[in-house]
Amino acid sequence: MNYADPKRIEALIEGLDRFNATPGNGTTRLTYSPEFRAASDWLRARMEDAGMTVREDAVGNLWGRLEGRDPTLAPVLIGSHFDSVPNGGRFDGPAGVVAGIEVAHLFRQHGLTPDRPVEVIAMIEEEGARFGGGLMASRILTGKMDTAQLREIADGAGVTAAEALAAYGLDPAQAHRARLAPGAIHAFLELHIEQGPVLEANGQDVAIVDRIVGLSQLKATFRGQAGHAGTTPMANRRDALVGAVTALSHLPDLARRIGGDAVLTVGKLEVLPGGANVIPDLVTFTVDIRAPAEQVVTDLIAQTRAVIEQAGGNGLAVTVEQQLLVSPTPLSADLHAALSRNADSLGLQSRTMVSGAGHDAMIFADFAPTGLVFVPSRDGISHAPQEWTDYDQLGRGIDVMFLTACDIAGAGRPPAAE
Repeated sequence: MNYADPKRIEALIEGLDRFNATPGNGTTRLTYSPEFRAASDWLRARMEDAGMTVREDAVGNLWGRLEGRDPTLAPVLIGSHFDSVPNGGRFDGPAGVVAGIEVAHLFRQHGLTPDRPVEVIAMIEEEGARFGGGLMASRILTGKMDTAQLREIADGAGVTAAEALAAYGLDPAQAHRARLAPGAIHAFLELHIEQGPVLEANGQDVAIVDRIVGLSQLKATFRGQAGHAGTTPMANRRDALVGAVTALSHLPDLARRIGGDAVLTVGKLEVLPGGANVIPDLVTFTVDIRAPAEQVVTDLIAQTRAVIEQAGGNGLAVTVEQQLLVSPTPLSADLHAALSRNADSLGLQSRTMVSGAGHDAMIFADFAPTGLVFVPSRDGISHAPQEWTDYDQLGRGIDVMFLTACDIAGAGRPPAAE
């Protein structure tokens, strides 16, 4: 039996998934959208149900707080994000937010008052699905992103993050107030679905992550000249799509050749003007690069830039913008040991794992001691409507988080799980 209540977890996951722009076709909840606002309001009520006092910060992150015996102590922070990719799954991000809320329920259920406060956070724009780059909340909170950039980054419709924030009901001029002071967090714990097949294939309950791969996201832009598809001779064309496809045909081989467990993904491609009988004059695409070793990431970025720029002949203008660069990140060895010890005490099958996906934990890791727990993903599927983790499996990961939060917040040990 779990400490965590699978039925309560299910109600939280399913309830949050109602705030979705694409019902029946996966989960789409972009930052600052109407669905995002409704989800935030719903999460506020659920945090209050768990006994927390709740506030929204200057960029829209939602914070719930269980007070400790000494309110002056830095809190243990638990959470994740509640935005999604387009047509994604219901667990990616929300599982970690729900874990925090369930931990708060368990503190109250067992009558535990920690020495230091415990806070739960539901963060914005981790995916980068609306404004690009990703990990926006954690980067702002830890001072790794200047909030002046909110006036520069924009979504596909040209709406800047600052404009969207204002429409959301917050003042972009006050966004800097979301930044945390050094030492503001005692520790950060995040639970996430694995998004891969390893735990399920090995019949294991949880993974305790010891490090996260380095990653970069690039945006390539090819500019040519639009023209009539029937009247412009082939020799006279400046076809932006031809240049982009030339680059795209070579990029996957770069990752294969460089080795080092590197991966490269082109996940977003836009062709304009988009007419069947019009020569494309503007093509943009994204390149996601990941590897466990920093030098491999750096080398692959350089090779990717070279291939893209070399494809810009025949009168095309080419630019490559680096939207995100995060070094490989080791997580706290002490928290890894505590999480592993608590998994063992619960009789769970666990393993140590390197995360191939970026998470807010990688941004918090040099700001405060950080721990990350994975739970199984059915068939390893994520970022798709078929994404699924059984609620009892999610509960087992939450149990590990709960016992570890008890330890590091000074709450004592709850009675043994039934």
